[in-house]
Parts: sequence; C-alpha cells; structure tokens
Amino acid sequence: MTRVILFNKPMGVLSQFTDTKNPTERPTLSGFGLPKGVYATGRLDRDSEGLLVLTDNGKLQARIASPKTGTEKVYIVQVEGAPTDADLAPMRHGLSLRDGPTSPAKARLIDPPNVWERDPPVRVRQTVPDAWIEMTLTEGRNRQVRRMCAAIGFPCLRLIRWQVGRWTLEGLAPGDWREE
Repeated sequence: MTRVILFNKPMGVLSQFTDTKNPTERPTLSGFGLPKGVYATGRLDRDSEGLLVLTDNGKLQARIASPKTGTEKVYIVQVEGAPTDADLAPMRHGLSLRDGPTSPAKARLIDPPNVWERDPPVRVRQTVPDAWIEMTLTEGRNRQVRRMCAAIGFPCLRLIRWQVGRWTLEGLAPGDWREE
C-alpha cells in the first residue's frame, strides 16, 4: 500500500532528510518524526513554507513532480507593492525567464489569508504596501514563483504552497504532518 504524508514545512527547513553542506546548522525533514522510507515529491525552497507531499511510491513521486502530468500546485504569495489584476496578466500568458518561457499560470489577487504567523516575521515597511496573490502552476522550476513575481515588478515577501493536486494544508500547523 502506498504511503502519502502531508507535511507543513516551516520556513528555514530544507526539503530533504540530510544536509551534506551544513549538517549541524540547517534543519531538515529528519527533525519532524516523519516515517522512514518516504521522499518528497518536489521541493520547497528553504525560505518557502507550506505543503510538502511525501511518499514511498516512486511512480507517484515522479507523476506529481513532472510538469507533463499537469498536477496543479497552488501557492499563496505575499508580494511587495500593490499589483492590479492587469499586472498579473503576463503570468496568465506565460513569462520569459532566464531559463526559458513559463507555462501559463492562474493568478489572482486575494484577501490576506488566515494563516499562521511566520517565524521570523515578514519585514513590514510602513511606506510600501503589500498584497496577496494566489498562483496555480503545473510546473515547478527552481524558485519559479519568486522569479515570476519579480519579473512583473512585485518581489515576493512570503511564499506558502497551499495545495498539491487534491491535497491541501488544511488543518496542519507548521511542522505538523498527517498520513492520507
């Protein structure tokens, strides 16, 4: 039977079980009591937070991670500035980044979500507004959401992956996990 674990990765944690570069300095998945024999179906950068799906099934892992299968990944992103719906239009058509064009993404402005406080807190500048965007991607290049936001002129302040396929973060606090 295939195991699927949903984990709410806190900011600052690597999306792997060991750290060969700085093994005593950076927290990894091994510090959260996750079952042995499961592996992440994709990565979240150390400075991103949210849903990490782990499994012991290599075919499922590859299917979720591959852009060819079209598995949707939903992110909620706090950006610096006050984008309009028109500002998000380039994301919906696909952007040209240094490593080539992106696939079109779904992108819409949302109200500030009811999520946990981040540790450390997001820096707030009194003179610069911020806004929240929900983005849905079917590919997952290195730091893609951050690069897409920067490409339209709204740097990312906070990035939370909320959903992967049918699985969501609903009910999981940072550092918590559950088996599906």
